[in-house]
Amino acid sequence: MTDAQWARIEPLLPDRTPKRGGRWRDHREVIDAIAYKFQTGTQWVHLPEKYGNWRGVYNRLRMWAVDGTWERVFTALVAQAD
Repeated sequence: MTDAQWARIEPLLPDRTPKRGGRWRDHREVIDAIAYKFQTGTQWVHLPEKYGNWRGVYNRLRMWAVDGTWERVFTALVAQAD
């Protein structure tokens, strides 16, 4: 993700996801991991170690789906593209 892309979506993300153990992963690192997963089609369990534990990435993806974060991000990006 480019710095310009990140600048557009960072304000739409939660301040910080509650930490439940393990090393905290920056939101940008998690989004890069999610993008990698969907670009390559790899299974979650085969996510490269540089992205951290796959469960943490997957859980953040799910949490943001439930709390409306992804909807806010996509709505803003679509509106900006118009």
